[in-house]
Amino acid sequence: MTENFIAFLDGLIFYNYIFFGAIFSLFLLLTILGIILRHKVSLSIFLIILSFTILIIGSTLGHTKINQFIHKNNIKLTNQKHLTYSNAVVVYGVIKNSSKFDFKSCIISANVYKVSSNTIKSYIYGLKPFIKMSILESGIQKGQERKFKILIEPFLYAKDYNILLGANCR
Repeated sequence: MTENFIAFLDGLIFYNYIFFGAIFSLFLLLTILGIILRHKVSLSIFLIILSFTILIIGSTLGHTKINQFIHKNNIKLTNQKHLTYSNAVVVYGVIKNSSKFDFKSCIISANVYKVSSNTIKSYIYGLKPFIKMSILESGIQKGQERKFKILIEPFLYAKDYNILLGANCR
């Protein structure tokens, strides 16, 4: 758990610190205002609940929206091949830096999901991939497109499947 927290703090940028500072200041302001107005019980409870809601939901949504705006990328699957003499699938794709900043590194992931003709089973299969492989691409400049290849092995599944690509860039 501490490793995840340290990795989260390491991934924060200047804009995140400003946003979290503003959210925490608003939380403190509303909480102190709720304490000062404790004689008006309904208003005080409303301000306290509002302050905790802003702290939890606002910080989560704000962090997500900042990362979507600053680390924006487009990823496209161009081709996939199931190798004949090996238990592997090769996935070819292109990633484009659509943000206004250069990327130091991008973790590109290929997730393989089972597919079923039953809608409920297909939905359940879509919740968790049965194979996940990732690669690291470094130094993608703004506006630059880069081709990549991911080898997914061992791949022993013989039925129908879908491959979804995703990228987490910093």
